[in-house]
Amino acid sequence: MNKLRELTEAKIAMGRKKNPAFMKGVDDIINEAKEFQKGKNAIKIGEEAPNFELPNPQGKSISLSTFLDKGSVVISFYRGSWCPYCNLQLRALQDRLSDITKLGATLIAISPEIPDGSMTKDEISKMDFIVVSDQDAKVASKYGVAWEVPEFLMEHMRVDRNLDLKKINNGNDSILPIPATFVLGSDGIVKWSYVNVDYRTRSEPDEIIEALKNLS
Repeated sequence: MNKLRELTEAKIAMGRKKNPAFMKGVDDIINEAKEFQKGKNAIKIGEEAPNFELPNPQGKSISLSTFLDKGSVVISFYRGSWCPYCNLQLRALQDRLSDITKLGATLIAISPEIPDGSMTKDEISKMDFIVVSDQDAKVASKYGVAWEVPEFLMEHMRVDRNLDLKKINNGNDSILPIPATFVLGSDGIVKWSYVNVDYRTRSEPDEIIEALKNLS
């Protein structure tokens, strides 16, 4: 099984070959964002994670506190089902979900997409973890991972990808979460985190599992 990082690096390399000018533009934006330390306000290890109630694809309200009562929780923010890097991450998490649940943890994935648009019904049926919708990115803001997407990337999504984020996210067309993962103890305290403004790189499932093992 290929590591998630190997898969994302292969996709990046493919993108550089197919559209080098665009990927150079992304590099420039990410470098600038890192200089301004985007994500520096993300909740830190040792801090209490904000509670939330968000709808799942069926419109049912999902509360973080409910799952903390049962054990540890892994929260993963992703941009949306239209993002190929996010899909690689979700599949990788699904592949290792049994290892996560065996350690007593619940996995919750959060994106801004409207409840019935985060994933297709077929995809939802194949995912055994919880997917919820943070349409206005308020929860992402509370966790310090909301990012106003630069116009260069917005134009790419509108023109090259033909994506209508206003429709996809029910009004929110410019704020997306920085891909981030938080491991919470049953006390709601952040024990481990991964936050990176470069949406092309993600935390490795092995790292999440190791963090959960360290909770024991």
